[in-house]
Order: sequence, then C-alpha cells, then structure tokens
Amino acid sequence: MSPAPGLLHGRLGLAASRIPHADRHGLLWLEYGKLSVEDGTLRFTAAQSETLDAGEYAIPYQGVSMILLGPGTSLTQDVLRLCARHGTLIAAVGEGGVKSYTAPPMGQGRSDVARRHAELWADPKRRLDTARRLYAWRFGRILPHRDIETLRGIEGARIKESYKLVAQRFGIAWDGRRYDRDNPGAADLPNQAINHAATFVEAAADIAVAAVGALPPLGFIHEDSSNAFTLDIADLWRVELTLPLAFGAVRAVLDKQADNIEREVRKRAAAAFRRDKVIPKMIDRIKELFDVDDRGGNS
Repeated sequence: MSPAPGLLHGRLGLAASRIPHADRHGLLWLEYGKLSVEDGTLRFTAAQSETLDAGEYAIPYQGVSMILLGPGTSLTQDVLRLCARHGTLIAAVGEGGVKSYTAPPMGQGRSDVARRHAELWADPKRRLDTARRLYAWRFGRILPHRDIETLRGIEGARIKESYKLVAQRFGIAWDGRRYDRDNPGAADLPNQAINHAATFVEAAADIAVAAVGALPPLGFIHEDSSNAFTLDIADLWRVELTLPLAFGAVRAVLDKQADNIEREVRKRAAAAFRRDKVIPKMIDRIKELFDVDDRGGNS
C-alpha cells in the first residue's frame, strides 16, 4: 500500500480514514514492520514489501477505525494504550485478512449495533424475519416460507446447484460436497479448496463483525457455534466469492500454474479481499441488516 493521494508526505492511511470515526470504515492494513508511539502519535517503521516502501510513516490513528496487523509486524505496549484511549481497534490478521487471530473490543464507545443485534435475536419473530432478510439477499427475493428448517432446506438445495454451476464454469469435475472434520486432508481437491476458501472468508467476516461491535454467538441462521453470526455473514459471499476462489485455485493447480492448493486459495483470497473491499462491504451489510446508522453521538 502506498501513501494515499492528498495525505501529508510520510503519512500512511486511506482516504476513507478522513470520515467520522463512528463510521468505522477506516481499515488500515500494515505488514512487515514495527508499530510504536513517538511524540504522542503512532509511527510505523516499514520494511520493503510488495505493499509498502521501506520507511517511516506517521499513522493518523484518530481517523482510523481499525488497524489490521498482518505478517511480520510487531507493536509496543504504548500502541495498545494509545489506541485504547482513542477507541481505535487493533486486529492481528493473516495476509489480506485471510485469518483473524485476535480482535479485542478496545473501547469502540458505542453499543448501537450490539443492542440492536440482541433485540432482534431475542424475539423469535424478529429473529426469523432477520433470517429471511439474509436469505433474500442471497437468493434475490424474499422467500414466502416462515419456518427456519424449510428455509435451510431450500438453501441446501440451491447451494448444491451453485456448486455444480461454478464447477462447470471453471471446468472442474464435481462429485458433491464431502467433508470429514476428523480428516479434512482426505477430501478431494475441490472439497479441500472449498474448506480453505470458506475458512478465509469466515476470517474476513470475523474482522467485520468485530469492527462494528456485533455479537458473534447470536446467529440468525446458524446456531450453537460461538461465531454463528460470523457464519451468517460469510455465507452472504459463498456463491459470489467463496466458490470462485476455491474452483479457480483448483483450476490453477490442475493447469500446473500452482502446486499447493491451500497456498493458492490463500493468495487469491488476500488479493480479492483488498481489490474488492470485501471487509468494508461486510461492515455495510451488517449495519444495513440491523438498520443502524452509527454516525451520531456515543451511546
């Protein structure tokens, strides 16, 4: 990432980081360097990498909602203190956001999203209505059925058809979805690729859920899992992102353009997340789902 046009020389950031902090869309990616505090501001000492030239960069932390620390980064305790004071989130992530290692809720200052999330989830009717809204986004129309098990059955049938269609698009032989949790490596190449792609897209959703302060365990379609809501959000991108990532990587391996399926899916996912602004789009979807406009004052 190179310094954005219009920012002061030596300052690292995004044009989006100038918007109000409450919008939480100022995602700043840092890789291969050290983040520290100097003269009361954040400073990133960067090594040469594909995304950033070597040098010293002042970080406009008060205009950045979330700092994503990728591979090869370290930080001092003062960074945590300063960011906590100003409500700037810090997450340790894999390249491009393909993994989410930790994203502590460091003083976001607002509870709008969490309260709205809890209200919708706690009321059985509103919970079902929210699930139907999620399905409507995925299928392009509101389904008339009001039973969650029926909706899940329809979803299963449509996803099976999507597997076939996307596989055909990439010229991949498809024998059905198979996954052995006790031995994930035993699956065929397409299924392995889908497992990896799903994991990476879920990591992006993890980051988005943490960024807005939603409640991961309270899912509307998924249940029981500690990240059920994260899975709800990740599934919104299953057909348009997860499956193309997986089958595209399989095609590359079969064509001898890549030799490791996990590495190829990860590389493609990291590029897609940045190019298509996947995490900001997920953030927008979550806010739209809860009808929350958090640009007002603190709650």
